Amino acid sequence: MTDLNLKTVFILHLKKISVKIFFCIICYRFFHRHMLSFLHHLKTGIKNTELLTIKKAGLPFQRPTHLPQEVYIMEPKMFCYQCQETAGCSGCTISGVCGKKSDVAAMQDLLVYVTKGLSAITTALRSEGRKIPSDINHMVIQNLFTTITNANFDKDSIVAKISETLSAKEQLLAQLSDRKSLPAAALWHPESPADYESMGYVTSILATKNEDIRSLRELITYGLKGLCAYTSHANALLREDPELDAFIQSTLAKTLDDSLTAEELTALTLETGKFGVRGMALLDQANTETFGNPEITKVNIGTGKNPGILVSGHDLHDLEMLLEQTKGTGVDVYTHSEMLPAHYYPAFKKYPNFAGNYGNAWWKQKEEFESFNGPILMTTNCIVPPKDSYKDRIYTTGATGYPGCTHITPGPDGKKDFSQIISHAKRCAAPTEIEHGEIVGGFAHDQVIALADQIVDAVKSGAIRKFVVMAGCDGRAKSRSYYTDFAQALPKDTVILTAGCAKYRYNKLNLGDINGIPRVLDAGQCNDSYSLAVIAMKLQEVFGLEDINELPIIYNIAWYEQKAVIVLLALLSLGVKNIHLGPTLPAFLSPNVTKILVNNFGIAGISSVEEDMELFFGK
Repeated sequence: MTDLNLKTVFILHLKKISVKIFFCIICYRFFHRHMLSFLHHLKTGIKNTELLTIKKAGLPFQRPTHLPQEVYIMEPKMFCYQCQETAGCSGCTISGVCGKKSDVAAMQDLLVYVTKGLSAITTALRSEGRKIPSDINHMVIQNLFTTITNANFDKDSIVAKISETLSAKEQLLAQLSDRKSLPAAALWHPESPADYESMGYVTSILATKNEDIRSLRELITYGLKGLCAYTSHANALLREDPELDAFIQSTLAKTLDDSLTAEELTALTLETGKFGVRGMALLDQANTETFGNPEITKVNIGTGKNPGILVSGHDLHDLEMLLEQTKGTGVDVYTHSEMLPAHYYPAFKKYPNFAGNYGNAWWKQKEEFESFNGPILMTTNCIVPPKDSYKDRIYTTGATGYPGCTHITPGPDGKKDFSQIISHAKRCAAPTEIEHGEIVGGFAHDQVIALADQIVDAVKSGAIRKFVVMAGCDGRAKSRSYYTDFAQALPKDTVILTAGCAKYRYNKLNLGDINGIPRVLDAGQCNDSYSLAVIAMKLQEVFGLEDINELPIIYNIAWYEQKAVIVLLALLSLGVKNIHLGPTLPAFLSPNVTKILVNNFGIAGISSVEEDMELFFGK
């Protein structure tokens, strides 16, 4: 609320005032300090005796006669609501639920801001017929990827990226003929990194005052963050899409444009979803051309006797380089969480030391990384702040980072030297087994289409009544047990289509099969939600349906972070309606934006398992 002209400082002289009233500039409500409803807003702020200032800002305030003359204006140290677990489903204001501190949040906000400024310049250069170097395109992509939830907690590395971006921005700015239409972000030039801190808070999400405009800008930005994550993986496999790069950058620039209306931003949101499909298709092409088409595979979830390296995140290229370097070393390699689908690709099956999958979804790291005993390579996001007992075994690479953990960077040729982590593994005990047995996956679009006749026959005969898309993310919230209970409660003539780490809520359940077709078809990583879209479009074609929504498919998707946002926008751009999101609707959706999504696309939340079973299947 810049209209209030406030700066964040610690509350002064609280003990001198008998009655303490707090005004929250996030929700525009007054609270007594003792009220439990206020706890999620408790933050640093300043004393302001000029209540007239509040009135001038247009806030809904009427002074009750019993109020003291002094009211405390509560301003957040940070504000972040980009993930599903954000505090109170409202926003993290002291530190992130993810573990992100306020100073790191400020630097992430600033990195996004300067990247938007850089993108405004590249967009202007393109309009003048100039070509943008690939390293600049990659910089934009990596910058946004760095700010995704649970990716990078290392303030120093983020500050370094800000400095590199500012330097690149100045070089490109010098090449631009016309600067008249550039936003302030494109022209901002700090004297030194000492200016970053204050600017980081100025450029926070709350700098956009209109909540609907803010909501749409953030929805687009989060979609672009997810898109950049997928594009980054495609780039690592030497796949580029100049039109995709141009769209990402021009759209980032548009989020700075105060002339754009809510209607125009809504259209841009759907356009982001359209390019989300394009980005996921690019990555799918990169993965399948490099590693082959995923195939039905049984994956070992037990352990061997050799020391091991655990690979988490999403980057298949990193895994390939590690497997090449561990050949013949006596060190086994295991996947964790979203790396599980690597086992489905033919190219990885040639490595005898590719031992299996260890553990479950990302949020169980503290227990599972402890018991693994060996080093862990975090290739992308989904880092949980590690315990000291195994922190020295955490290695990061790519967009990830954590203070005190070794970061592995590529050489000039793009190759990464994993000798340090391999040497570390040799000094460690073999993993402690926490599970035993096998799980089945590999049902990406090529494999499912190969089974199309069998699936169509099962649908036509009534053996399969409905497909249930349960893709997306897992998380820590206890309410996510809903998805396990929902999967167990599904009628036995239904098949689950899944992708992403949400599958860990039900992929180890004994749900059986239908005429030999497993009732849980795992397409792969979250980006492989593209496969689910391809499968749906193929079924639409086979059944001769005009509308994809005529298919016997239910969408009950769990979300957590920004990659799930681009998947949602991608599905909406394909015309898919009546998607249910849980366990909560995003906090960054304003009431009016939510209304648009509900009215135009049938977006809805979840309720109880019993109520949703009745909704989807009747009594």
